[in-house]
Amino acid sequence: MSRPVRILVVGCGHMGTSHAKAYHSMEGFEIVGVVSRGEKSRHALLAALGADYRQFSSFEEALAATAPDAVSINTYPDTHADYARKAFAAGCHVFLEKPLANTVREAREVVDLATKSGKKLVIGYVLRVHPTWTKFIETAQTLGKPLVMRMNLNQQSSGDQWQTHKQLMNSMSPIVDCGVHYVDVMCLMTGSKPVRVSAIGARLTDELVPGMYNYGCLQVTFADGSVGWYEAGWGPMMSEVAYFVKDVVGPRGCVSIVGTREGEAASDDVNAHSKAALLKLHHAETNADGTFARRDELIDCQDEPDHDGLCRLEQEVFLDAIRHDRDLTAHMEDAVSSLRIVLAADEAFRTGRTVDL
Repeated sequence: MSRPVRILVVGCGHMGTSHAKAYHSMEGFEIVGVVSRGEKSRHALLAALGADYRQFSSFEEALAATAPDAVSINTYPDTHADYARKAFAAGCHVFLEKPLANTVREAREVVDLATKSGKKLVIGYVLRVHPTWTKFIETAQTLGKPLVMRMNLNQQSSGDQWQTHKQLMNSMSPIVDCGVHYVDVMCLMTGSKPVRVSAIGARLTDELVPGMYNYGCLQVTFADGSVGWYEAGWGPMMSEVAYFVKDVVGPRGCVSIVGTREGEAASDDVNAHSKAALLKLHHAETNADGTFARRDELIDCQDEPDHDGLCRLEQEVFLDAIRHDRDLTAHMEDAVSSLRIVLAADEAFRTGRTVDL
């Protein structure tokens, strides 16, 4: 049996804790240390694990002291590229939470470093390992072309969650930070090349750094005629009416995620963001009299993994890639592509012009 992959966990917030739980419980990993600038967050993570791993406040110090085989980067996005570069330079495999970087240039550099070093890079696109979202994508691909893809994830945040959102918005807007997930899904559904992007947005509070906005909606057009929009807004002013829309329409009908019903979860409940209680499939086929020929189908997804379970699935992919030398070229290139699209949307909002890709 292969020895465990010795992994350093960087970032002890919500995502870092979920991934650390996976490493702690999987025989294929051995945690060699946890890194966070804040002592409180390190202690909270260790308490969640019921374990006592080495603690560090400096990534560079931890990397030198533990000499890990792999690094799990779960920090704010403005550190992603820098930490990934240093991890590859130290000969480590890298799991990197989305988004890949702050700019396309940095993202390209990180991917090229992974390829040059011969080390594995897995980006945290959790929807790619989600059984229900996999079914959602597969079903959308049966609806014909073009597709109309409508998605949003607005969050009425307050307290600590609003503080986290403001910290994230020091470097990027909601349509960039969360948009990479849903634009990636759109690309998988269409299998077509994105050709242009437009966007609108609004700054709904003065609590943000100058020039930042906390509401945005991007629109992307694909070469096959498919179109999609993604909307995201963060803050205490956001509405919880229709905050969770995941809907795809094609010539043959439509499929929608019917989840997170009113009363089940609030919009700032991170555990609910990937929930999908049901898929509803509607068939457009009609009889001679114009009535629908087939009834709508409800696909039950109640047994799907919770957030921690999904993070474990991601780490199973990471471990498998390391152990069996999987080719991750397509995975990495898709991450660069989705980042390019959402950053083009940010440019479109700031310039008031459609951006050709």
